Amino acid sequence: MDGLADCVLREVLTRIGGYDGTVSEFIRVSGSLLPHRTFLRVCPELANASRTRAGTPVVVQLLGSDPQCMAQNAAQLAELSPAGVDLNFGCPAPTVNRHGGGATLLGDPELIGRIAAAVRQAVSPAIPVSAKMRLGVSDTARAIDCALALAAGGVSSLVVHARTRDDGYRPPAHWEWVAKIREAVSVPVIANGEVWSAPDYQRCRQVTGCDDVMIGRGAVADPFLARRIRALAAGDAISDERGDDWLQLLPALADFWRLVQLRVEARHAPGRLKLWLNCLRRTFVEADSLYLAVRPLRSIEQTAQMLESHGIPVSRNALPRAA
Repeated sequence: MDGLADCVLREVLTRIGGYDGTVSEFIRVSGSLLPHRTFLRVCPELANASRTRAGTPVVVQLLGSDPQCMAQNAAQLAELSPAGVDLNFGCPAPTVNRHGGGATLLGDPELIGRIAAAVRQAVSPAIPVSAKMRLGVSDTARAIDCALALAAGGVSSLVVHARTRDDGYRPPAHWEWVAKIREAVSVPVIANGEVWSAPDYQRCRQVTGCDDVMIGRGAVADPFLARRIRALAAGDAISDERGDDWLQLLPALADFWRLVQLRVEARHAPGRLKLWLNCLRRTFVEADSLYLAVRPLRSIEQTAQMLESHGIPVSRNALPRAA
């Protein structure tokens, strides 16, 4: 989720807890050897043993289409000892696809297999290499071929988003196709797509047969989703009431606001807050009113005052970057 699930949101969400691991935003690889500072900028957790401060491992994702260049950059990244290297064959964004990256590569199973093999050979066997794919470009005709190519290329696990590139994020997610891929390959398959609640997670596992599920937009919209899933798996009752959850979320929103000011230029910080609040509106009615209140605001001070008026404690010790 480029531009959304950055290190700040990873920090806040993993403090809330329930996650076994997380994946960085993609790092675009296009014809040059990236310096260490590029990897560290996108994934500063690399300086903390590739973990968030809460201790959750962070796998670093690479996006590109040239096997040799991807391998060289993976080797460069491996010098920073990431928890793993993930290959992005799932991004449906037109700007990415126009430049030959992401899900558009699913039209060429042989190429994505060569990318996987080159990266796998370039990094230590101790570093897992995984991949994320969709069901295809415009249809599912080559879904199994792509999965088999990635498995043959040496990936240790495969995340499958249960839609094609052209489907974008329109429901439904075709979980039955994840089951077909899981049955076709010998590596673990992780299901992804349209999991917004603990019951969704349960149904996804039932349909796909997968032991593991990756949650993306669902986790951003409901920061307690991973904990709800764990509670359901433990046999605990899952409440539909969200009032107490909103009160529990207020300190996390305060942390996010503080950390995002340290991460981005001051003029961009209100926009980042609005982006997350807009996602939270799906789960919390309180987020809707707060989003509408901050939407017209542009300055740090105005936004901070509005947060305080909604019961969110604001630290005055944050040091925003200069605009």
